[in-house]
Amino acid sequence: MRTLLPLEGKKILLGVCGGIAAYKSAELTRRLIDQGAQVRIVMTASAKEFITPLTMQAVSGHAIYDSLLDPQAEAGMGHIELAKWADLILVAPATANTVARLRAGMADELLTTLCIASASPIVLAPAMNQQMYLSAATQENLKVLKERGFTIWGPAQGLQACGDVGPGRLLEVPELVELCCEFFAVPEQPLSGVNVVITAGPTQEAIDPVRYISNHSSGKMGFSLAEAALAMGANVTVIAGPVNLTLPTNINRLNVKSAREMHQAALDSLATTDIFIACAAVADYRTEEVHSEKMKKKADTDTITLTLVKNPDIIADVASAKDRPFCVGFAAETNDVEAYALGKLQRKNLDLIAANDVSVSTQGFNSDNNALTVFSKDSRFDIPLSSKKEVAIQLLKVVSEQFNKTTKK
Repeated sequence: MRTLLPLEGKKILLGVCGGIAAYKSAELTRRLIDQGAQVRIVMTASAKEFITPLTMQAVSGHAIYDSLLDPQAEAGMGHIELAKWADLILVAPATANTVARLRAGMADELLTTLCIASASPIVLAPAMNQQMYLSAATQENLKVLKERGFTIWGPAQGLQACGDVGPGRLLEVPELVELCCEFFAVPEQPLSGVNVVITAGPTQEAIDPVRYISNHSSGKMGFSLAEAALAMGANVTVIAGPVNLTLPTNINRLNVKSAREMHQAALDSLATTDIFIACAAVADYRTEEVHSEKMKKKADTDTITLTLVKNPDIIADVASAKDRPFCVGFAAETNDVEAYALGKLQRKNLDLIAANDVSVSTQGFNSDNNALTVFSKDSRFDIPLSSKKEVAIQLLKVVSEQFNKTTKK
């Protein structure tokens, strides 16, 4: 019986842009085909200055697409058909110029038009001079494209063709092929059919109609957890404080502002919740009185006094409920992280607590990265510094393992 190759039957549209790294595209094409992929090549005009269409045609076994206005192809709306054909669009190398044009939504040449016209996932593998990569414009363009759903692979660091050393090298061919195989791999679904509720983001506690008390939480960690839980097969609900983030349409989103609104939404969800993850940075206190009109600055005093009262403890109330779900808390601390986390774990009757040191500038609030130490009553799990998406995956692996242990008892 023949073993299926990792990319068997997968259709990959490879976009080649004009940079010295274009020479690697021929090898990349062959190695993708070796793994079972069907590969079609789209070349920009400048790419043809670095590697010939004849070379790419020879290694792929198919004609090269390089013109938006090819009369023969367009008789059958060729660019639209090609956009629909792909399971994945991989732009490698992706130059600073192409990245900028994609960010701007330009559709006056074939490659960017295909990207705009396709509903397929799009991956960019940047390759450019290190200063071009680090420039504010390129970084902003990549940031915007990621927010729109593009995936970025790389770049690598090292010696560049121009003699510079730094970030901007195209990932090596074996790594790109491995990433393609991982992209199409069927994910494990240890949370299949499990109902997961996640709180995310900050809360806002009104002082008057224009002012409020809040914190620096971006919601990125909670939203990354939601997407990871969905990929693991869960039915996901996010109770979201006020954040400017989007979620896949098949995640149920409940928008709230205050801690009391989040508390009520959490309690309302209990009847159908299997796992509750309290990732939101909930304000511990709110003002005792919310003024109905804007508070005016007084000329005769330099101070103002606000009386604060405790907000309800969402995770503690969920964990103390009858027929409680599996409860996961977060401890965002600035000192004595482990001691405070273990105290919360015991005091609030949690199954797991994920602790992070938000005093570290490279992780936690408003950062794209995080690192966690996860505690149960008898175990410790360390998740090293990585992107919040990767940290979310690793945390949910721990959660699913511990949850499945409890359900099998």
